[in-house]
Amino acid sequence: MAIKAFVIHLERAQGRRLQAQRLRAALPLAAAVLPAVDGLKLTAADIGRVVQPRLHRPHYPFALTRTEVACFLSHRRAWQAIVDQGLDAGLVVEDDAEPSASDFAAVLEAASVGLRQDEFIRFPHRERHEPGPVVRTRDGVRLLEPRLPALGMVAQLVGREAARLLLDASWSFDRPVDSFVQMQWLHGARVLTARPIVVREICGELGGSVIHAPRAGFVHKMIHEINRPLLRRAVWRANEQWRRKAA
Repeated sequence: MAIKAFVIHLERAQGRRLQAQRLRAALPLAAAVLPAVDGLKLTAADIGRVVQPRLHRPHYPFALTRTEVACFLSHRRAWQAIVDQGLDAGLVVEDDAEPSASDFAAVLEAASVGLRQDEFIRFPHRERHEPGPVVRTRDGVRLLEPRLPALGMVAQLVGREAARLLLDASWSFDRPVDSFVQMQWLHGARVLTARPIVVREICGELGGSVIHAPRAGFVHKMIHEINRPLLRRAVWRANEQWRRKAA
């Protein structure tokens, strides 16, 4: 099976350059550093060509930041590389990921066995409750199919067909990339989660996030706290309806 790793790295983030190169050398696959899209270089016209607010139901109730747009475009760049290079799958890793040196290779290998090309396998960086059936097990590794995948794009194994499906469904978008991936009825890729957890996010150790959001006031924060669970429930219901129709 032809699998290659892509480390997404923002070239102006000099504090992460060494980590990106270290990841490239340490990952248990042939790997390349993939330049991220720089949000500071996106013009209003660039954003207007890809962002269409309230495009999908349930509507995403928040405005996208410039860096969220750039992050989505960076992952699209990785998916396109998987398709263009004719890979069976690509391991897409952000440059603030820290895979366990002793365990990640074993979990990746187990996840790769029986991989369908329409699968998108998440390697989460923290333990979150993701109810759903276990669909494959091997050597202590479990792959579960969550009813609502958790957020985060630190590391994923993306099959070629999954990459194509995600690309086809995201010529325009209205929400961050991890929220888009949750919408399985929209893109049709099969989203799985690998356990145990063998990746850390070390953003804080690298000087903090490169996604800078403006400081929100109290009312703005309260609106977010109210809307987020409503959005999660609506996405969960839509995923369930899609699964029932597909069964």
